[in-house]
Amino acid sequence: MKDGKPVQLDLFSSLTEPKGPPPAPVLNGMYYEKATDKFVSFMLGKRHYEEPALGCKHPKEWQNRIKRERAI
Repeated sequence: MKDGKPVQLDLFSSLTEPKGPPPAPVLNGMYYEKATDKFVSFMLGKRHYEEPALGCKHPKEWQNRIKRERAI
């Protein structure tokens, strides 16, 4: 006590939280899954819909762009 007043000690001010690996990005949208050769839709990181690449009704330009830019 200093001057009759209690002194507040901050015992945790020097502690830092351990830094782990950054969280993986949450997938949203359509992706091309190489392992299964399917177009896969994700919503909030959860698999929602699958469509085989063979016989896919989407335009070829779209399929090629997704295969090139969003392959997982």
